[in-house]
Amino acid sequence: MGCYSSKEAKLPGYEDPTVLAAETPFSVSEVEALYELYKKLSNSIFQDGLIHKEEFQLALFRNRNKRNLFADRIFDLFDLKRNGVIEFGEFVRSLGVFHPNAPVEDKIAFAFRLYDLRQTGYIEREELKEMVLALLHESDLILTDDVIETIVDKTFNDADSKGDGRIDPDEWKEFVSKHPSLIKNMTLPYLKDITLAFPSFVGRTEIEDSEV
Repeated sequence: MGCYSSKEAKLPGYEDPTVLAAETPFSVSEVEALYELYKKLSNSIFQDGLIHKEEFQLALFRNRNKRNLFADRIFDLFDLKRNGVIEFGEFVRSLGVFHPNAPVEDKIAFAFRLYDLRQTGYIEREELKEMVLALLHESDLILTDDVIETIVDKTFNDADSKGDGRIDPDEWKEFVSKHPSLIKNMTLPYLKDITLAFPSFVGRTEIEDSEV
């Protein structure tokens, strides 16, 4: 494609757009638009062409110092090589799960790994509680400890159909099928046509104060 015919040095983890388009719900032109987005994000704080956790936080919250369990977990799941940074290929493949056309099974599996904080292959009650607390914190919703415990207990008991004190992938899939809103945030509508959404999305990632 035109913007790839130059001798411009490719960023780490760069892969041919046609290869990535074949493996994800994105078209070639959408992958190219994501490459432009990736270049901007990966050089917003550190000029190395890799997305660091601080840059990821900045893109999501416009604040690189804001600790957020939800964002940390998504970053960890995007970081497929587990080397502390997100390369371009990882960025596109992981973002593909959030595409409206991505298989629901992929979204359910990603959400399961999101809640499986300790990566044991199961969601335990404390992990569920941590995620509920993190989501409540993000929504600025203040609830008493008793109400939170009630929400966690009810949710966990409903999901733990085998009653063994943990939620396995099959139980999670069944639970989500009854409560599809649980994976609503696993679909980002603007990815349907990233070439149109791209300018406004990038605009949101601008650093207001470029001083470190």
